Amino acid sequence: MTEDSSEQASNPAKAQMESAPQAINKKADATSSSAGLAHPGVKFMLQHPAHLIAFGFGSGLSRIAPGTVGTLWAWLAYLVLQLWLDKTQLGWLIAASLPLGWWACTVTARHMRVADPGHVVWDEVVAMWLILWLTMPMGFWGQLLCFAVFRFFDAVKPQPVKWADRLFKGFGPRGGWGIMWDDLVAAFCSLLAIALWRHFFGT
Repeated sequence: MTEDSSEQASNPAKAQMESAPQAINKKADATSSSAGLAHPGVKFMLQHPAHLIAFGFGSGLSRIAPGTVGTLWAWLAYLVLQLWLDKTQLGWLIAASLPLGWWACTVTARHMRVADPGHVVWDEVVAMWLILWLTMPMGFWGQLLCFAVFRFFDAVKPQPVKWADRLFKGFGPRGGWGIMWDDLVAAFCSLLAIALWRHFFGT
């Protein structure tokens, strides 16, 4: 028997006190590893194609109002895309972006260990694209109105957006669809509000 072993055997209280910090450190490490990733960076975004899509190709990495930044990126991206794609092609792109976004949001939320991460903005991107696709062509002020109305419904979440936000929760495909679903409802509400505005006040 070694000297340390004999000392621990003769003084079990001391051995227990010495092992306590190690147990605390192990518990802290386990807690840290199970905690969600609150602020992802470029390195995390580039680790998986789903992360790149879910973060709106980097627009969602903003520490300040990532949803608003992601929506602004979507607005700019749509204006660029329509230089090369016609209305029908843009429609197919948006349709393909729905299942792609569902997959990307599901994977990214699971990897971040956060059910509905604020930095995931692909839901805002697809919703803004859908609004612009159904309302364009229009001038800058009309586009700005679309942006502002959608941000209101997405951020404030009045009914039925609040209902949609609470409908699908958790990890896996159900939670991934939930990330997308409330923004699609917000887009529908925005389109309804914009249609009423156009009816009463013109474009």
